[in-house]
Amino acid sequence: MVDCMKIDMVHRLNYHLLSGRGLSSGEAEQHENEENSISKTKNLKKHQHRYIEEKPYGCDQCGKRFGKSATLFTHIKKTHTGEKPYGCDQCGKRFARSDHLVTHQRIHTGEKPYHCLDCGSRFKTSNELKVHQRIHTGEKPYGCNQCEKRFAQIGNLATHQRLHTGARFYHCLDCGSSFKTSNVLKAHEQTHTGEKPYGCDQCGKIFARSDQLVTHQRIHTGEKPYHCLDCGSRFKTSKELKVHQRKHTGEKPYGCNQCEKRFAHLGNLVTHQRRHTG
Repeated sequence: MVDCMKIDMVHRLNYHLLSGRGLSSGEAEQHENEENSISKTKNLKKHQHRYIEEKPYGCDQCGKRFGKSATLFTHIKKTHTGEKPYGCDQCGKRFARSDHLVTHQRIHTGEKPYHCLDCGSRFKTSNELKVHQRIHTGEKPYGCNQCEKRFAQIGNLATHQRLHTGARFYHCLDCGSSFKTSNVLKAHEQTHTGEKPYGCDQCGKIFARSDQLVTHQRIHTGEKPYHCLDCGSRFKTSKELKVHQRKHTGEKPYGCNQCEKRFAHLGNLVTHQRRHTG
């Protein structure tokens, strides 16, 4: 409060002095604004000079600055040369940074040090946990610029936007079919090979995709990581949750092409259409 009073007194004194020099109130105010602008510029230059003094070593590739030449050298070596000095002793994969290697090694060890306080699910990285927590918070930071849909993950937004553009970047070499995502292509390719590399260690059931195995294993563990914010019901998969939420929203995305009836579930639509076909 005292500092504010001092600033106000300085402004009044400046105004008084400038008015005494024959300047009109408008000219006095303009002059004071120019003085303030000059002062801010000087302060910025002082700050920049101090910043350069504190971090005198600048990278000529990206402009990032460092306090020590050794840190700059490490930065250039890891970021701009493409060098990957850290190798995994399990599979040989190499990384530019040691922390990336540590994160990767959790694939082999199964370590998941980050856990969700809401449902207990565990994750290999803090970023995976952050994305997962959006299930509980309902946060959807990524919005489509073509429509009003929003998404919790940027990858889901990118996939969605292909609905607007019609882009299909992934092609099957066996039959030429095109797909909007690599995951859909991969799943499709297994229809040609019949490959099911992922097996459940509880019952022996095998799956074409790792995410199908993860979902299946929840039958054995009882884990239900997806919960409804409206009523608290819990579900094994995000798809089950999405279908359930239609009870609250009233959404009925499946319409009959013979009449005007609409349904929340595809199965109900199929059953209904049999009435038309007999």
